Formats: sequence, C-alpha cells, structure tokens
Amino acid sequence: MVEKIVALFTTQLAGKLSGSAICFIVSLFPILELRGGLLAASPAFLDVPMLKAIPLCIIGNLLPIPFVLLLIERIISAMENFGPTSGIAGWLKNKAEKNKDQIVKYGFWGLVLFVGIPLPGTGAWTGSLVAALLHMSFKKSFAACVLGVIMASVIMCIVSYGILGTLFG
Repeated sequence: MVEKIVALFTTQLAGKLSGSAICFIVSLFPILELRGGLLAASPAFLDVPMLKAIPLCIIGNLLPIPFVLLLIERIISAMENFGPTSGIAGWLKNKAEKNKDQIVKYGFWGLVLFVGIPLPGTGAWTGSLVAALLHMSFKKSFAACVLGVIMASVIMCIVSYGILGTLFG
C-alpha cells in the first residue's frame, strides 16, 4: 500500500517540485513517514542521492512529532465532542490502545523499537500518539522517536538503496 501511495505522490508532484522536496513532503505524512520518503527517493522512483535524502526524510518525519506529542490529547478530546469526527477520535484511541502493550512493557526502548521497525502501523506518528495517550514524558518520548526514526532510516536505506538500488540502478 505504501508503494502505491508513494507512486501517486511522485507522479503527481514530479515536474512541479524537486525530488528532494517530494521526499521531504512524503516523510511528513502519517502512514508514509520516513519509509515512504526514502522509498520515493530511491532509484525506483526519484533517484535522489542517498546522503541527500536521509536528512530530508528524517527531518520531514520528525517535524510533526512535537506537535503530536503536545497536542494530540486535546485534538482527540475536541474530536470526540464534535459529532462528525467522533468516529475518527475513537479510531485513534483504539489504534493507540492496540499498540500500547509493547510500549508499556518496555518503556523507552519499546517506543524506540516500535518507531524504528518500519512495518505497517508503526512509526513516529503512531508511536507519539501512544506515548502521548500514555502520558510519557515529552523529552523521553521525543528522544525515543528520534532514535527510532534513525533506526528506521538505516533499515529503509538498505531496502530503498540496497535492494531497490540493485534492481533499478
């Protein structure tokens, strides 16, 4: 699914924005995050040099996280009280509830692993949502997200530039 969304982004924005800007923008979005940004940057899509793509995607992925950590509880509360968005608020709370066990059990390192292993449903957005709803400290949560995003960047560089680079390079 991520590959299809990345393909849509890259085809729609190619020619309008630079490859670097597209990678950055893709990395900002939930679901896509860094893994989508590095996939977009790969030789299979935009062929942005790896050393240029990595910092762009890390910054793009981390930029929204402080806002999620600081504001998500208030946003969900407001959404719960507004009929048309109450279902989305419930979905967000259920997503956090579903993923909290690993983070509660292992604390800081659980959050690092949750953010760092680039699988569907994991990442900095969901990790920070869970951390905020568990009332983890901002400093620890943000530090765990930074470490997790760096870990994910290593894994995704191997996939995007190693495996896909070999196939499409």
